[in-house]
Amino acid sequence: MGTARVCPEVSGSSRSLSSPVTVSTSRTETVNGFHEFKVSGYSLAKGVGVGKYVTSDTFMVGDYSWSIYFYPDGKSPEDNSAYVSLFIALASEGADVRALFELTLVDQSGNGKHKVHSHFGRELESGPYTLKYRGSMWGYKRFFKRSSLESSDYLKDNSLLVRCRVGVVKSRTEAPRSFSIPVPASNLGQQLGKLLESGKGCDVNFEVDGETFPAHKLVLASRSPVFRAQLFGPLRDRNTQRIEIKDMESPIFKVDIYSPWVLQRMFLFTDVLSGIFSWGATSVLVFSHPR
Repeated sequence: MGTARVCPEVSGSSRSLSSPVTVSTSRTETVNGFHEFKVSGYSLAKGVGVGKYVTSDTFMVGDYSWSIYFYPDGKSPEDNSAYVSLFIALASEGADVRALFELTLVDQSGNGKHKVHSHFGRELESGPYTLKYRGSMWGYKRFFKRSSLESSDYLKDNSLLVRCRVGVVKSRTEAPRSFSIPVPASNLGQQLGKLLESGKGCDVNFEVDGETFPAHKLVLASRSPVFRAQLFGPLRDRNTQRIEIKDMESPIFKVDIYSPWVLQRMFLFTDVLSGIFSWGATSVLVFSHPR
């Protein structure tokens, strides 16, 4: 009879590489704007005819132009001028502009009993209203019975005051931003070598076998504790403009140590520098040592 052996799966052998999860959010909000429209001389506007209107100036909300239309004798002939009509109209080019609206006839007695028709602050079964094209309107043909309006506190000094609120629906998608920043090549040593070669900003001189070689104190001090102490330490010599190197010929110093490309390697990688350096009566022996 044969035997069977169950071998455990090697950990990680068939595990798929997981990809990072990316995220985004769709935000739908309203861009809101307000406009007040005063209808002055109501009694003179009355009788202009059914379907005739007075209009507000245009105002901008959500990158679209809007206007308020007031019909003193009503908009529909079947109402026989028994009602005033009030509408908000899209006054600029646009297609399928979705918005919420609010029309308020202000109680001018100060009692705050305004007549309000609003989309805001309540659930909308069919969502925001959609205006299909320029001239599309939202409002009420029978906004207020005219006989009641003319005996109400909404009419004062032969004027009406209408407040309008428009909320244009805008959607946008948000996602974390990723930035790609190119990292420059690591060529600090090359740049320091070119700086030394140019002679710009040199503030110290090596004196070798009667020949002068300019250099930079900060670069020397940053890479050598000996130079740091001699150039910037509390016991530094008064003359920090000149470093004398003894027991070395200038051609050897120039080729083997002072060359910008040798200094590049010296300062960035190995701290290689040897010889006897002196400031006045002080002599210092510095040995080569790899990092």
